[in-house]
Amino acid sequence: MKRKFVSVILTAAVVAGTLSAATVVSADSGEGKVINIYSWNDEFRQRLEAVYPEVESTSKDGTVTTLKDGTEIHWVINPNQDGVYQQKLDEALMNQADAADDDKVDIFLSETDYVNKYTDKDADVAIPLKDLGIDPDKDLADQYDFTKTTASDTDGVQRGSTWQCCPGTLVYRRDIAKDVFGTDDPEAVGEKLKDWDTTKATAEELKAKGYYTFASYADTFRLYGNSIENSWVEPGSTTIKVDQKIMDWISDSKEWLDAGYLNKTVKGQWNDDWNKAMSSDSKVFAFLFPAWGIDFTLKPNWDGEDGAWAVTNPPQEYNWGGSYIHVATGTDNTEHAKDIILALTGNKDNLLKISQDYADFTNTKSGMQEAASDDAFASDFLGGQNPFEYFAPVAENIKIAPLSPYDQGCVELIQNAFSDYFQGNVEFDKAKSNFETAIMERYPEITEVQWPE
Repeated sequence: MKRKFVSVILTAAVVAGTLSAATVVSADSGEGKVINIYSWNDEFRQRLEAVYPEVESTSKDGTVTTLKDGTEIHWVINPNQDGVYQQKLDEALMNQADAADDDKVDIFLSETDYVNKYTDKDADVAIPLKDLGIDPDKDLADQYDFTKTTASDTDGVQRGSTWQCCPGTLVYRRDIAKDVFGTDDPEAVGEKLKDWDTTKATAEELKAKGYYTFASYADTFRLYGNSIENSWVEPGSTTIKVDQKIMDWISDSKEWLDAGYLNKTVKGQWNDDWNKAMSSDSKVFAFLFPAWGIDFTLKPNWDGEDGAWAVTNPPQEYNWGGSYIHVATGTDNTEHAKDIILALTGNKDNLLKISQDYADFTNTKSGMQEAASDDAFASDFLGGQNPFEYFAPVAENIKIAPLSPYDQGCVELIQNAFSDYFQGNVEFDKAKSNFETAIMERYPEITEVQWPE
């Protein structure tokens, strides 16, 4: 059975042939005057404004950016929550062939959790970079390999590119470290958290002083989930296979929660209790975040002075997130799109500027190695510490887990199902069956869920 890698509406478009690559307008016939870019927030717009030399101005409401040649970028923003962004994007892609030139999707963004859906060669909704005149082996040679793999189809053809690399670190409260360990030195604290066994012993020390190691069982999920050995759904299959690493996360989370190493009142992430766990009143010692997590999540929720937090190594290397830029099949702005991708993801100087201006860990290996030893990349929020010193070695060793179009749903729903188990509301077997029900409701084509022995 053919793998159903996209929503029903987009799949129908593919079957109907409405997304054929033949609709691409060549640069020879002239570029369009409107570039429609689909995203879920203004992050990409801010980066483009910061480094793309062709930007002339942006409207006060942030919806239109005008380039020096008069071309307008129209920013089409829909929220990621509840799949709204993907739904709106899919609808636009379905209508791509029949849309007026100024209404076509030209560039769109995806996240790691669902990038596979849009790079699928059969869907053919994202133009291969080589067809744009970009040679990934030369023009993007300095990118981290796993980011290039993530943006490629099953034939290894790269269909997207990113300015981000999102290696994760451990971010901890200096005052709690001093109280429990007698030091807040990142190297010394890192030794207390160098692997899971050591971290568990450290969790007992923290508990004895009245602190939680992490806020929630959800905080550790990405570390386990990034190390799965097999895809959630193999190509051509309709069976979800739950990896043993996910089962390890379930058993370890239950053990840690029952032992008091996690705060039982914090149920998952991205909720008010989790946000409050980052405040000065909290007893939570650490969070597991990539660079964007520190800047977008921790910093806004912290109500104390700068310098209260520091970065060190995590118990296990992991990657969390990443926004990928794709050029939509059917665009009438291939030359503009090529220029934007090269400027935003292939220009080392531009990427270093993004790292300095926005604290992003960006996607050039040589650039991030330089940043790791350059005091100019120190963070005021982290009390003058240079976090790139800890991000860089993690990035060098990341091996991306095998992807599938079902990753986002599996990641979200298995955490939801077992949250009730962790809280003691349902038995283990009931949590399993709840996951099976939820995943098949979201993806009706899934016929089976296999659990490890």
